[in-house]
Amino acid sequence: MDADDLTPASELRQRLTSAKALTVAAHAAFLPIGVATVLLGPMLPALSEHWSLDYSQAGLLFPAQYVASTVAVSLSGALMAWRGYRFAMNAGLLLMAAGLGLLLSGSRLQGMICIAAYGAGIGLAVPAANLLVAEVNPARQSAALNLLNFSWSVGAVACPFLVSAFTRGHRLSLLLWIVGGASLLVAAGIAAMPSSIVEPVVAQDAETKSRSVIDWQNRALLILALLFTFYVGTENGVGFWVASYAKSLGSMTASMSLIIPSFFYAAIMLGRWLAPVLLRSISDVRLAQAGLLISCAGIVCLMYARALPGVGTGAALAGLGFSSVYPIIISLLSRKCGSAASRVGSLMFTLAYLGGGFFPWLAGVASKHTGTLKVGLAVPLAGSVLMYALFQREWQAESAERVA
Repeated sequence: MDADDLTPASELRQRLTSAKALTVAAHAAFLPIGVATVLLGPMLPALSEHWSLDYSQAGLLFPAQYVASTVAVSLSGALMAWRGYRFAMNAGLLLMAAGLGLLLSGSRLQGMICIAAYGAGIGLAVPAANLLVAEVNPARQSAALNLLNFSWSVGAVACPFLVSAFTRGHRLSLLLWIVGGASLLVAAGIAAMPSSIVEPVVAQDAETKSRSVIDWQNRALLILALLFTFYVGTENGVGFWVASYAKSLGSMTASMSLIIPSFFYAAIMLGRWLAPVLLRSISDVRLAQAGLLISCAGIVCLMYARALPGVGTGAALAGLGFSSVYPIIISLLSRKCGSAASRVGSLMFTLAYLGGGFFPWLAGVASKHTGTLKVGLAVPLAGSVLMYALFQREWQAESAERVA
């Protein structure tokens, strides 16, 4: 049936059906994306030993992933405008599959190229999935985005356990093939969606552009840019180094230190599951502020921990605090920028991935020069404090029309 022949009731049903199907597709994509995004953290001790890396050299693996992600994100807006959200998601999933499958098949240089490849895949898929879910769930964006990133957290929580199990069996390559294969399956499912599933059209015509001129002098956009930059780098500064930090304490076994990131990502998952309930009684900005205070307490706990109870508690508190912050930042972007969100989002996600690679590298450099990862954790602590300050502005003061 042609879209022009639909009655208002049938058009509404089609829109609701499409929204549900597209949201499910985004959730399915975020499971392997969650594994791939945090993979370097739990794998870092094994890769450092395999390639004989010090803290600074190991820290360079993160920019390899996140610089590639940054380039991909900068292209994602044009790709979405050209072929749509699903095409960008699938292109990202295919790149992920190739990078993961070949990661351990050669030298360190080849490995870094593969890390860059799956990083680029993440950079294409994540903005497309987030913006798609925000577009098809306009009445409950913060809640829908928290649930979407809950699915990401499921993959992130599973990742350290999977790495620990496959490392003990010397089968890390098999794990990478499994995650890459899952990415291919999701991509195939999205490609096979029926034509009745209609995704929102990314604004690109001249008339729409004229209605969605971006006011780059607006202070809200500058603050959003800083929040995107700080958040991903701050979360990665904890999540990517916590396994190595636990191992450096010398008070727990190597296999136990590998699963410490799961405390962090499980708390993120729990927080994102609870966020839609909490958002019924508290504003999203207030929830983000409370979360950042909790994350600061968790990082400080980590810095003073000596054994498993303290490390686990600190990691869990930091993760719980971070849990709702990023979905809320994305929701603020969509709310403030309106129809221009897809174009502004390309820049914002680019900044996010720049921060995602820079902060963990900076933590590694600081740790190498001081001889302890404890100092490296001060980097994400500073990021949390700065984000809390940025959330202090009155976010309800400006409407989307004043920003875009």
